[in-house]
Amino acid sequence: MNPELEYTVVINGKPQGPFNLAELKNLNITPGTFVRKPGMDDYKEAHAMEELRELFGFDYQKTAPQYFAAFDQRLLASVIDHFIIFGFYIIAILISYIFIQEKNDRIMAFLIPFPIIFAIKLVYGIFAESSAKQATIGKRILNIKVTDLEGSRISIGRSLGRNLAKPFSAIPFFFGYLYSFLNKKNQCWHDVAAETLVIKDRLI
Repeated sequence: MNPELEYTVVINGKPQGPFNLAELKNLNITPGTFVRKPGMDDYKEAHAMEELRELFGFDYQKTAPQYFAAFDQRLLASVIDHFIIFGFYIIAILISYIFIQEKNDRIMAFLIPFPIIFAIKLVYGIFAESSAKQATIGKRILNIKVTDLEGSRISIGRSLGRNLAKPFSAIPFFFGYLYSFLNKKNQCWHDVAAETLVIKDRLI
């Protein structure tokens, strides 16, 4: 395949192409036309791609997110993260058993450090959700990420506030999490408090 033929364009609701830049000039491309090229996880509107803004003279139009992660996606992402961390925890405990022979000591060695799992998840979430990926491994697997109300990357300070507020969503019988079913943007209480969103990629 010719490497110049790299742009797939959604025309009348159907992906067509690939086209090169010269061929795109002959198409009725608007700022809101969805376009994709190799290396992109999903389609983007034409105005969001720098080379297309230069080609057509579009202005970048920052728009608020419209597609929000559902409760089940967020829950599964959290389960995946905890499962990964728990796996490393089990490996560390098994290694420690090489040096611990007594049965009672082994039980205590397993139980006493157990809260570390949640502490690690908290710290990991703070840094992962404020990183360039905007997501933990669980969220990345499900193609969801944390943003501010305009869809931009959040600061580490906002990520810290969001994650520290999670217990308040859990304390009243997890109503703060279930609140996402009542919120148009699927926000939990800690999202509302930190002014964040958990968004998903648009599906074409």
